Amino acid sequence: MADNERGDVLASAAAGDEFAFRRIVAEHHEDMRRVCLAVFRDHALAEEATQAAWLVAWKKLDRVHGPEQLRPWLVSVAVNEAKGLMRKRRRRAEIEVTTDGAHEPGGGDPASHVSSVDLRAAMARLGPDDRSLLAMRYVAGFDSNELSAATGISPSGTRSRIERLLKRLREDLADA
Repeated sequence: MADNERGDVLASAAAGDEFAFRRIVAEHHEDMRRVCLAVFRDHALAEEATQAAWLVAWKKLDRVHGPEQLRPWLVSVAVNEAKGLMRKRRRRAEIEVTTDGAHEPGGGDPASHVSSVDLRAAMARLGPDDRSLLAMRYVAGFDSNELSAATGISPSGTRSRIERLLKRLREDLADA
């Protein structure tokens, strides 16, 4: 979709056009869900938070100041909804371990997957705000301007924070 078309769709959706809103949902739902999943590692929570975020978006879409702000705003709404659900549930997130044929008897070396388990454990030790920043950057592919719009931190501040988080993860993985 071209930028001017995105602006028209956003304006129509903000004015109550359900068809335009469905177009926005179709374009952004998966990004929102993937970021929530990366931050909270819970499929049900990610889907529930994304659905709840769409209710918020429908009510507050008129507060978005242009199509370039829409994606960061939607993802941050979804992350905030997930944080609220986590607080309500008062439970710890679980790391989901998937298996594939490489783990079958006679399959590949299970030690080759240790680094991904170590990374998941290191990520789990980060707070939700830090995980959400990394997820928005590396899962959703936000640049520093989009991160700034989503977090309220300056673009240079988001870059510095990400660098500190990556350094912390590297150190944590080196100790593992």
